Amino acid sequence: MKAKSITSKLIAPCGMNCGICMAYLREKNHCPGCNGPDDKKPSISCVRCIIKNCETIKKTKFCFKCEKYPCTRLKNLDKRYRTKYGMSMIENLENIKKVGIREFVKNEKARWVCLKCGGTINVHRWECFDCGAKR
Repeated sequence: MKAKSITSKLIAPCGMNCGICMAYLREKNHCPGCNGPDDKKPSISCVRCIIKNCETIKKTKFCFKCEKYPCTRLKNLDKRYRTKYGMSMIENLENIKKVGIREFVKNEKARWVCLKCGGTINVHRWECFDCGAKR
């Protein structure tokens, strides 16, 4: 199965590209992404996400539009992803702010495509979700 295409709807308020997340890519207990319906999310922690449920995010689309940006919660999430997965939420948000969501999504599609089969590289394992090729 080829992974689903990355779209702007898959970019979470924190800057996470849900299209490269293991929970989104898998079929069993599939997650619709942070912007998807809560009743379809496999984990209660995703439903209760403090960043996604932030009052400012309900008014704006991304964290960088908040006066507290980057808040402590975002900094902690960013540090964990930079350390464990080599990806930065804050860097993603800065790129969205700089080039806009359309260009960011275009860049993400190129950044996370498997050169072997055209599938999607999973950020949590740094391998293609479709063919298993390592990045």
